[in-house]
This record gives sequence, C-alpha cells and structure tokens, in this order.
Amino acid sequence: MTGTSSGFGRRLTGLALARGDRVIATAHHAARVWNGIDVLVNNAGYGLPALLEEGGASLMLRQFQTNFFGVVNICNAVLPYMRKKRNGTVVVIGSRSAWKPERVRGLGFYAASKAAVHAMSESLALELEPFNIRVLLVEPGSFRTEGILDYDEQRAVGRVNFSKTAGKQPGDPDKAMEIVVDVVKGEGCAAGREWPLYLVLGKDAEADIRNKCAKVLKHLDDWNDVIRGVDVV
Repeated sequence: MTGTSSGFGRRLTGLALARGDRVIATAHHAARVWNGIDVLVNNAGYGLPALLEEGGASLMLRQFQTNFFGVVNICNAVLPYMRKKRNGTVVVIGSRSAWKPERVRGLGFYAASKAAVHAMSESLALELEPFNIRVLLVEPGSFRTEGILDYDEQRAVGRVNFSKTAGKQPGDPDKAMEIVVDVVKGEGCAAGREWPLYLVLGKDAEADIRNKCAKVLKHLDDWNDVIRGVDVV
C-alpha cells in the first residue's frame, strides 16, 4: 500500500490490520518477504494548485510523476507476482476531479493526472481480466483527510480556498475506507454483490459524475445530426 502516512492510506492500513490482514506499507522486496502480494493499493498522490499557463510543462510533469507514473511504476513492480499465481486485486484511489476538470479552476494539473489514472485503470482492468486480477477504481468525493498541499507552489488564493473547506468536507474517511475493505474482501456492504470496476464514494462525487454524464448525453442529443452526418452513407 502506498501513501500510508496520512489521509486515506493511514486509515485503510489500520482497518485492514484490524480485520486480520497483513499490510506492507510501501516496503522494498515486499513480495519476497511475505511470499506474494494479494492486494495492491495505489493511494499516494497530492494536489498541486497552479494555473495551467503559469505552471507549464514542468509542473505538469511533477504532478504526473506522483499521481500517474507512480501508479504505473508500482503496478509494474507488483503485477508479475500476481500474474504468476493468477490472482490479485489492484485498488487505485482516483478522484471525482477526473469527472469535472471544467469546474476545478486552479487544479487543472491534478484533474488531468486523475483523468489519466481513470483511463489507465479502465484499460488495466481489461488487460488483467484473463489473469483473474481485479481492478477497483475508487472515486471519492470531498473527505476530511489531513492531506497536505504543496505550499511551495500554491498561490494565495489556493491557501484561502483550502482553509475554507478543510475540516468541513462532507465525507467521513473512516467510513469510506471501511467500504473499500468490504469490497476487496467481499464482506459487509459488498457481500453478495458483483465486483464493481468503479466505487464512487460520497454524495458530492455522485452529483459530479451524474452532472458530467448528463452534460455529455445532452451534447449527443443536441448535436446528433452533426455527429452522425460524417458517416459514409
């Protein structure tokens, strides 16, 4: 499990241990020490507040290095062990920001990185299906975690906006991570349910995703004649 020092990762570690699982908090040679890895949780990530034009490619690469390529690198390190035993679960902590980049001013880098994580997770699920390896893309709303913003890069407006919402988010991170453990283990609220590729957590996340889907469907209806007009008759 990555990103275990705070936020979702710290809570998920405690919950998994309390329910009888052994947790490796980003340790070297983990598979060798414990004779395999059953569940990989990609949780490490952060938001880099900056305007796209001002930040440029260097800040975009910095954001993607952790949020996207970090996931890719960890998966590539662990998946050979899962493929060998033809079993495993990959959990990826995404974000509702991937569904609403047009509404996240000042966090375009973060939204772009999480959108890339979303698309990659969907492709990964398809590729790993033949090996009986499951992928769970968790897309939480706003939760009361103690994640730390990158204060070196953030602007004054970012500090003000964050301070207004910190500690007031609607989501309870302990409840959210309890559900993640339920889904992975097929227990509690997940007992008897089919495996979900997506796990949306929080009313605000649900509202954002429904809004984006409705927006796209409206476009398809409004521009239907133009969309279909390019096909060869």
